[in-house]
Amino acid sequence: MISRRSLLIGGGALAVSRALFAAPNRIIDTHTHFYDPTRPQGVPWPSKGEKMLYRPVFPAEFKRLTARLGITGTIAVEASPLVEDNQWVLDLAAKEPIIVGTIGHLAPGTPGFSKQLARFHKNRRFRGIRIAEFGPHLSETPYVEDLKLLSQADLELDILGGPLILAQAVRISDIVPDLRIVIEHLPFDPPPNPADRLVYKHALHELGQRPQVYIKVSNVLRRSGNVVPKDLNFYRPSLDELWNIFGADRLVYGSNWPVSTTIAPYEDVFEVVHQYFAAKGQTVMDKFFWRNSKLAYKW
Repeated sequence: MISRRSLLIGGGALAVSRALFAAPNRIIDTHTHFYDPTRPQGVPWPSKGEKMLYRPVFPAEFKRLTARLGITGTIAVEASPLVEDNQWVLDLAAKEPIIVGTIGHLAPGTPGFSKQLARFHKNRRFRGIRIAEFGPHLSETPYVEDLKLLSQADLELDILGGPLILAQAVRISDIVPDLRIVIEHLPFDPPPNPADRLVYKHALHELGQRPQVYIKVSNVLRRSGNVVPKDLNFYRPSLDELWNIFGADRLVYGSNWPVSTTIAPYEDVFEVVHQYFAAKGQTVMDKFFWRNSKLAYKW
């Protein structure tokens, strides 16, 4: 007799999982990147040294990779700080219906932010902006006023960072309580320093009390020694922590493709979270894979 668990972690994991678990009615991948280093202006990211990533990446490739998994749409996240690259990805979205929304890259607190925001917000696919660092800016009036403009426009804020960024997310939520926030690439590995770990855990639980804060589950698979485990049970404790804090209504699916390919193939990234949320029933699975993203991004 072959156990169910053995089947799931073997070479036929995808086929077996499809047989054992129901499929979501729709799937929106809320975190992909599209770019073209061959353009005359090039790209600020990725660098030429990142050989797996430094190449043209377009929706046609994404669709080929994900069609059999049932991916129906994606939100493209702009990693470039060049203002006109926001327009480049919006132009791409106009030709590619699979892109249901884009997250731009604008800098609050800088001259011209309000005009840039108004310009891109005219496009219905522009759903928010992404920020990676805050530092002392949260004490600066122009910066805070621009975050308020984002909220008033009914757009959201994607936050990129590590465990200690969560305390900054709490501050932003305090300052602009109506702003919808999506924190990218959890679960995080807790900081090794006990004091930092305490700050991280407190912030995580504090954010769990704020209904306008969503968590993008897009950093699940990781290396353990020389391998990347595919067994759900390896990742279950970190997923359980997010589930226990944020529940069924505030977790959203993201792959971080093509960056995720540096860790594992797309179907492996997808299948671990598919197994986890499918086991919680159709309603929860649909919330995770698409309904919650509609609330967070209003695509």
